[in-house]
Parts: sequence; structure tokens; C-alpha cells
Amino acid sequence: MVLWYSTLQYYDAMLFRRQPQRYATTIDGEAALLSPYTSYIRTGLTTVLVSYIVGTGLAPVLASVPVLASLLNNIGQALYMSFSMFWEILWPLILGFTLSAIVQSVVSHKAMAKTLGCEGPRCLTFATLYGIASSSCSYAAVALARSIFQKGASFVSAMAFEIASTNLVIELGIILFVILGWQFTIAEYFGGIVMVILIALIFRLTLTPKLVAMARANANKGLSGRMEGHAAMDMSLSEGSFFSKLFSNRGFTAISHVFVMDWASVWLDITLGLLIAGALAAWVPESFWNAFFFSSDPTISKIIGPLVGPLVAMISFVCSVGNVPLAAVLWKGGISFGGVVSFIFADLIILPILDIYRKYYGWKVMAYILITFYITMAAAGYIVELVFGALGIIPTNRNVTAITEGITWNYTTILNILFLILAAILVTRFIRTGGLPMLRMMNKPAHEMAHHDMS
Repeated sequence: MVLWYSTLQYYDAMLFRRQPQRYATTIDGEAALLSPYTSYIRTGLTTVLVSYIVGTGLAPVLASVPVLASLLNNIGQALYMSFSMFWEILWPLILGFTLSAIVQSVVSHKAMAKTLGCEGPRCLTFATLYGIASSSCSYAAVALARSIFQKGASFVSAMAFEIASTNLVIELGIILFVILGWQFTIAEYFGGIVMVILIALIFRLTLTPKLVAMARANANKGLSGRMEGHAAMDMSLSEGSFFSKLFSNRGFTAISHVFVMDWASVWLDITLGLLIAGALAAWVPESFWNAFFFSSDPTISKIIGPLVGPLVAMISFVCSVGNVPLAAVLWKGGISFGGVVSFIFADLIILPILDIYRKYYGWKVMAYILITFYITMAAAGYIVELVFGALGIIPTNRNVTAITEGITWNYTTILNILFLILAAILVTRFIRTGGLPMLRMMNKPAHEMAHHDMS
């Protein structure tokens, strides 16, 4: 108990020293409202961490070791920052996944494959639209891209679909808006469209028929990746108008199934992203990031950012919407605007997904995808930087409140409660309509999947 008390007191002192304005410049007891919320969450997270140690009778030993006490405090601080970011993005996540589920419930995978057999502007447009209307899970996007490629879609259309599915989806834009601001949301959507155009041009100049044949031959081997079962599930409704589908019992069921399955496909990436972001925010000093991104020299920073951003993403192992908290930490640390955007784009070339490309298409095609995607992502980052800079809308405030604000009784808490109720309704519908067995099929190989069709 002495260790626990000392740790919390030390944390309070550090928090006051780092953010005195939150305690000193308050009116009518605002500090008294903020401090208990912060204390409750921090205490709870610290309790979870040390419960095993206390239970095994090691607390007296640890109390005599200041280094370990400091370590526990640092871990508790990182977890608190992670939870603070999670609390900030919770309602946007639920809203985004709900809207995405509505769209996916009326867009058929069968129709998708039929219209993506060419490589012209028309097919690229449809590939982009289908990507927007699909799951934001990067693994599912990669698996579905192979599936439509096997069924006759062109390689260009399949890759354009991947880019749109991970960069132009609704939930990503909402989370970026809440955490980083509207400029990042617009930059993400604008940059995503730029990437589709650039990858089409690069493929047109460099993609050979021999390479496409090699990719198709390897794809037809059917080697397993991740989330193939999820990608193979088509829960869209094919009969009736949009509103008749949306407001029918079957429509409600389809939306609930898509909603839960999408959450199940990305929760690990979101959790990992939050934990890594919390650790970086708590443990890595801003001076390191400033030196790493050359923040003191704006010109060099703008040149380095889009080149370094994708490389940082590659080794982070985090994809889908899980890389947004990491992007917030990098932006706070001094990376350029274009560098942040390139980092978010690069969830399609993280190391685990590169390994899936190797399984799906072979070593040579994997290397080709890596090189062309990296060039495209970096180039899109530069274009975003130039365009937004010319328009004068690159944000200058690098203070990310989601990292340090903590939990207070404000609009975020109210919206979280309301959207948690919505999520509970959808999860209940999912369970009552036989959805639980589907969770066990999410990682099954595509060829073992029984066709799941709600139409």
C-alpha cells in the first residue's frame, strides 16, 4: 500500500508539473471535477497492473526498490494515456462502423467482381466506390482483393480496391476528424484518391503481363492469409430498394452482423495501436521526435516526413484505424503534415501484410507491390503537403487533446454512453440471430468457407 500510495502521489506531482494550467487556471471547482476522474482511472489501471504482484506477496519487496516503483508508475501512465485516447475515439468508432455496416449491407460482393474486369477509368471508379463501401480491416481488404482478382477482376482494380478500402472508408474519416481535425480528414480522402490515380499510372507503365500471370497463378493456389473468412462473407441484401432493405428486419440483422464482424476484425489492431501510442506518448520525449523528424528545419522536415512515415508504419505492425492514435503521437512529436498522411496510408505495407502478399502472389509480386505502394504513398504525402500548403490550411497546432485530456463529464462522455447503447442493441441482435458461429469462421481459409448469403 505504501508503494501504491507513493506511486500515485508521484504521478500527481508529475501531472501538475507537466500540465499546471489544468489545475491552476480553473474556475468554480473545475479542477476538483477533473482531478477525481483522472485519479479514478489512473488508480484503476495501476491496480490492474500490480494486482498480481500484491497477490503474490511481492509488494513489500517492490516497495524497497525505487526503480521498480518508478517503472510501475510509467506503465500506469502509458496505460492511462492509451485509455484516454480510446475514450476519445469510442463514439466515432461506433458511429463509423455503424454507417459502414449500413453501406455494406446493400453492396454485393458478386456485383463487385463482375464490374472490375477492366483497367480503365470506369473500373477504377467502381473499385474505389466498392472499397469505400467495404470493411476497413486491412487484412480483410487484402483477402477480398485476392478473391475478386481470382474471379476475374484486373490486378489494377484489385489493388485500387485495397487502397480505397483502407483509406477512404467512413470510420477512418470520422476518427481523424475527432482526434486530429478536419484538415486531416480531407487530406486522407484527397490523398486516397490521389493514390488510386498514381497506382493506376505506375501500373500502366511498369506492370507486365508476365507479372500479372505470375500473380494469378499464385493466387489460384489458395494459400491462407488472415481474415479470409470475414472477407468471404457476403451479408448484403439483393432485393428491394435501399430504404426497404435498411428498415426491414433482415436489413437490421444484416447491419448488426456486419457491425460486429467488422469490430471483431479490427479490435486487435485498435488495441495494439492504442497501447503503442500510449507508450510512445508517455515514454519518448518530444525532443527525440523533434530531432528524428528534423522539426527545427521546416524544409527538411517536409522532405523527410513522407519518406519516413511509411517506414515507421511498416515496423509498427498496426493497420486499419488502429494507426490513427500512432499518427496523433507522431504529429504531436513534430512530423510534417504530409508525413502523417503517408504514415496513415502505409497500413497496406506493414510487415504482416507483406507476408500475406508473399503467400498470395509470390515473392516477386510482393516486392513489386511494396516498391510501387511505397512510392505511391510517399508521392501522395508530398502532393497533400504541397496542395494544402498552397491553400494555407495545414494546421499549426500540434497539441492533441486526446492524448492528455483524460476523462471528464463533457460531450464526449455523453456521446460515448449513447453510442454504447446503440452498440449494445446491435450486438444483442447479432447474438439473437445466430451470429456467434460466424465469429469462429472469420479466420477460416476462403475455400473452406460455406457461402454466407443473407440475400
